[in-house]
Amino acid sequence: MTARVETLEFQSEARQLLQLMIHSIYSNKDTFLRELVSNASDALDKLRLEAFRDKELRVDTDDLHIAIESDPENRTLTVRDNGIGMTRDEVVALIGTIAKSGTAEFLRKLKESQDAAGSQDLIGQFGVGFYASFMVADRVTLVTRRAGADEGVRWESEGAGTYTIEPAPDAPQGTSVTLHLKPENAEEQLHDYASRAKIVEIVRRYSDFITWPIRVPAADGGEPETVNSRKALWARSQSEVTEEEYTEFYKHVSHDWTAPLETIRIAAEGTFEYQALLFIPERAPLDLFMRERKRGVQLYVKRVFIMDDCEELMPEYLRFVKGVVDAQDLSLNVSREILQRDRQIQLMRRRLVKKVLSTVKSMMADKAEAYETFWREFGRAVKEGLLDDFENRDAILEICSFPSTHDAERQTTLAQYMERMKEGQEHIYYMTGDSRVALENSPHLEAFQSKGYEVLLLTDPIDEMWVGAVPEFDGKQLRSIAKGEVDLDTEEEKEAAKQREDEFADLLAWLRTELAETVKDVRLSARLTTSPACVVGDTYDLTPNLEKMYRAMGQEIPRIKRVLELNPTHPLVTALRAAHAKGEDKQDLASAAELIYGIALLAEGGELPDPTRFIRQVTDRLERTL
Repeated sequence: MTARVETLEFQSEARQLLQLMIHSIYSNKDTFLRELVSNASDALDKLRLEAFRDKELRVDTDDLHIAIESDPENRTLTVRDNGIGMTRDEVVALIGTIAKSGTAEFLRKLKESQDAAGSQDLIGQFGVGFYASFMVADRVTLVTRRAGADEGVRWESEGAGTYTIEPAPDAPQGTSVTLHLKPENAEEQLHDYASRAKIVEIVRRYSDFITWPIRVPAADGGEPETVNSRKALWARSQSEVTEEEYTEFYKHVSHDWTAPLETIRIAAEGTFEYQALLFIPERAPLDLFMRERKRGVQLYVKRVFIMDDCEELMPEYLRFVKGVVDAQDLSLNVSREILQRDRQIQLMRRRLVKKVLSTVKSMMADKAEAYETFWREFGRAVKEGLLDDFENRDAILEICSFPSTHDAERQTTLAQYMERMKEGQEHIYYMTGDSRVALENSPHLEAFQSKGYEVLLLTDPIDEMWVGAVPEFDGKQLRSIAKGEVDLDTEEEKEAAKQREDEFADLLAWLRTELAETVKDVRLSARLTTSPACVVGDTYDLTPNLEKMYRAMGQEIPRIKRVLELNPTHPLVTALRAAHAKGEDKQDLASAAELIYGIALLAEGGELPDPTRFIRQVTDRLERTL
């Protein structure tokens, strides 16, 4: 009987990505081999772990290795491992599709990219792995058999939108990928990838640190020889490791194609020993804020791979940190459930977090440009830690930067803000909103600007959340300028304000009654200089933005009444007081009061309760004045 051959189509997004690969969008094509070796290394890691956990698994783990073989005459290159292998369904899921969230977003950004360098960066940022083979091959053949399975699978494609898949009864355990190479082309930077010398050069440059032996046939055709040093970088002396080696190791664990922004080494000795090699990337991954993202670092025990994406070692707000942690005293049979309860893991996590935060603080002091890159890429994520990492809250605040009224271009730290505080200033002032432009035009800012007080302008959605959870920094309270009453006046100004309170008492009492269904109070303002009115919340009220966010998440919360503040020196307000004192048409005055409230709402970017009614009232007023 002949084996049944199926022809299937790639997932549409995978097809687009294949075309990008085939048309050489990435110029350094050597890296295809690094990706294939990394995949083979992962397969060997997983097999050793599976064999340890499942004593009944029928596998031989005595000589786990990666073999690279070439056939210059037939122009083929094969990367083979005797690792975990794949089933038919896994081949279809992992090779026939891109089983990663964010693919559509990646392709959209790729199309928007105006230059080749931008495109390269995006490919590296996404991490395409196996698909890189099509940069150098016209056809790719994959043969694999899952460890413990009786039958293997053969997959083949020319990258033209379809692939074939069929049973492979005699497939050995593991996976082999055979590339039918394109002709050499110096202009396209297509080298002779069937050349032994080229293969050895690439392996030693990109994969020297892989812990498994990578074997290449000897130059004289004799027994294969191991061409990588197999030295775990985190176990080597820091003085022995070059920056280039760190960079290649980072690319291996992160599937990024660019160098890391910062490298962090940790070696803990004593009752509980472990080593860590961590990296802060230069750019945020596309899935940083996606729910389905993976996070965490790789966990090893005595150099034995245990798991990818160990979330227990790195908190959610540091999910962008990549790297390896190698513990000496954990059991090889450790599971995620055990890790969640393990005291040693908790101690490791605490030290790793403190080290990452202190490294960023050092960047602020010694590498200003690198810190600015870090904060631009990861600041929004880091601020999440202010909500759930109480132990490190002060350390997180110290590395935060915020836009402020002090400088339109450069952000400020809280320490820098405090250095510039006016004499006698008791609070760190801030305001939250949708954009800097909206905040700079807010009536709430008027008195602060006129009196020279600096205000932080917080526009990230997470800012609405953390400011309510962080009461102070270094002894100074954080105070919203859109909540509570403002006390910026001198004694003379306060005396004048008391006199105005008496003058406006009747108007304020009438407005409180007239607008009772809309506002909780009406009072004179100390924060306005040019606008007629503004709306403010009480100290512990939710902001309008936060209300909108909760409703967008499907949480129905009661509408919060706020306070209407009037500027007693504005002509519109003084005219309203005079008209009320004369006892003019109460209906006309009520309409004017509604309009003033509506203007205050619009000025802060709020939503009118009845836009149609507001437009009608404005139209009526205009008709009477023209």
